[in-house]
Amino acid sequence: MTYAENLWLYFTLLFGIIVVPGMDMIFVLANALTRGRMAGLAATSGIMAGGLVHSLYGALGVGLLASLMPVLFKPLLILGALYMAWIGLGLLRSSIIVDHVGPADTRSNWEAFRRGAVTCLINPKAYLFMLAVYPQFLRPDFGPLAPQAAIMAAMTAGTQFAVYGGLAVAAGRAREMLVGNGKATVWVGRIAGLLLVLVCLLTLWEGVKA
Repeated sequence: MTYAENLWLYFTLLFGIIVVPGMDMIFVLANALTRGRMAGLAATSGIMAGGLVHSLYGALGVGLLASLMPVLFKPLLILGALYMAWIGLGLLRSSIIVDHVGPADTRSNWEAFRRGAVTCLINPKAYLFMLAVYPQFLRPDFGPLAPQAAIMAAMTAGTQFAVYGGLAVAAGRAREMLVGNGKATVWVGRIAGLLLVLVCLLTLWEGVKA
């Protein structure tokens, strides 16, 4: 696998996870619908900030593991791929439905930003996801880890901005697409689950072959 192919796989996985309706998406949409477009974009910025912190943790963890305990790198890669496959299978079996989007209780754009960041940072699943994802795509055989980590962090923030920022700008139409549209949200979750499983199989194969 080339480095460019590796980045495309990472983007595919990343996009599939971000477009699944969840807590971050509902938080952005609630702020945009309650207090306007700028509040939704402030919430998006907070989530992006939290995502950058997660990216930093993931990069530091992989870097320390690769330098201090390289013998554990391959087992962690395999376990991470299996964990991602488990998440994907769960999404394939799930039926994600957004019943409603309640009003946001934030009083300022700064509060929307802060709570978006905190919501992202206190999510334990995000830490597990970063530990599972980063060993798959941030690899010493592609060169120095710091530039790779910076590119992946930028891709993560950019994808969050495109998806969540787009929801904030088109909040009314986005609500119509999500709320009560069970068939659409169910299929989004299942397609994301299928993408997760396929990417995991590819990265697992690469890891075992290496």
